[in-house]
Amino acid sequence: MDGFYEPLPDGGFASTPATAGPWSPEFQHAGPVAGLIGRALERHEPVPGTRVARMTMEILGPVPVAHLRVAVRTVRPGRRVSLLEAELSHEGRPVVRATAWRTLRAPDGVPPIVRTPPPPPLPAESRPLTAWAGAHMDGYLSAMEWRLADGSFSAPGPATTWARSRVPLVAGEDDTPLVRALVLSDSVSGVGSELDLTSWTVINTDLTVALRRDPVGEWLCLSGSLQVEPGGSALCEGSLADASGDVGRVLQTLFVDELAR
Repeated sequence: MDGFYEPLPDGGFASTPATAGPWSPEFQHAGPVAGLIGRALERHEPVPGTRVARMTMEILGPVPVAHLRVAVRTVRPGRRVSLLEAELSHEGRPVVRATAWRTLRAPDGVPPIVRTPPPPPLPAESRPLTAWAGAHMDGYLSAMEWRLADGSFSAPGPATTWARSRVPLVAGEDDTPLVRALVLSDSVSGVGSELDLTSWTVINTDLTVALRRDPVGEWLCLSGSLQVEPGGSALCEGSLADASGDVGRVLQTLFVDELAR
């Protein structure tokens, strides 16, 4: 496959099998979905000297591995701050909605204030990827290259992994820093799951990615951990970094249910 998506003459996108998530070959992982929306937000009425600082995505339902369209509008225009809204649809039905703040880049004279410790070093080689029993491995999970620095995908507990995409988001294009961050970010609950996914259904309803600066390089580091209690819902928090250090935060709200047998 040449990418997660193939561009279509009508302006839409054909989803390739690489977009399929671990739950089913018929439905997408939200990482490529987030990247596709972020790509559209970046290209919408660009304002020189600004960047997308935060995107929040509301997942209205499973996104099929099928033809998709993205529409973007400006909710609050501005030279220094603007609010954008995007909608991803399949056959005219909205499947994801998102908002994003696009803000002015900070001047070069601003003193750097960074209190987050650096990420662990990038491991020299990849280990064989293992996931929970029954996971679909031939889509998104295989389209990304993973180098776990701590923890495991197949065992409950917080984890930290470096990762990069083996294919571009859209065939024939180079990914932007924002796209690379978004394609990886939705994996935070897989990286940081505290629950046995062979016993529990744990699915996020949303994704928020806030980047204080644009990440640099192909390899990004994602750390995640999940918290949940009876009678509540799950919350997964994560951090994103590149080789130079921390770049931002990831947040997901998730519902938890007993796995249907």
